[in-house]
Amino acid sequence: MTQETMLNRLGEALERSAEADLAPLRRITGRRLAVGLAVLAVVVPGAAIAVGSLTGADQVAQSMPAGTLALAGTEPTCTVVKDNVEFHCVLAHAPAPEISDWRGTVEPTVDATKHVNGGCRSLRSDGTEWECYLGQEAVSQQIIGAGFLGAYAPSPGVG
Repeated sequence: MTQETMLNRLGEALERSAEADLAPLRRITGRRLAVGLAVLAVVVPGAAIAVGSLTGADQVAQSMPAGTLALAGTEPTCTVVKDNVEFHCVLAHAPAPEISDWRGTVEPTVDATKHVNGGCRSLRSDGTEWECYLGQEAVSQQIIGAGFLGAYAPSPGVG
C-alpha cells in the first residue's frame, strides 16, 4: 500500500468519524434551537447577576489596597452595611503617612480582575476607619467619577 493510499484511507476514516459525531447536532430543529437560545438568554444574565451578588466583605477588604498603594499592608477587615453596596472597613494598621489627615479622603477600590469597582471614604484622621461603596453608589457618593467606574487599573494608584 502506498503512502498516498494510506493517507486517503485515513482522511476518509476521519470524515466518517466526524460525520458520526455531528449527526446528533443535525437533528436539532429550528424550534429546538429557538428554545435553547431562549433558555440561554435567561440563564446567562442570571448567572452574571449571581456572580455579581457574591461580592462580600472579604473581596471589598482585598480591593482597598489593590486600589491604593498607601493602603498596602493595612490589613482591612470589612463588614456589610448594605449587601453588595456599602461596607464599613477598619484597618489593622494605619495607612502610609503620605497624608497628615486622612479624614474625608477618598480612594478607589479595584477588584480581582483589576477594574475599579467602587471606592472608600476615610472616616478618621488616622485613616483606620473607612466607609466603602461599590458600583454606581460610589459615583453617587462622589468617591469616583462615572467614567472611572469599571476602568482597568493594573496596579494600585499612587498619590
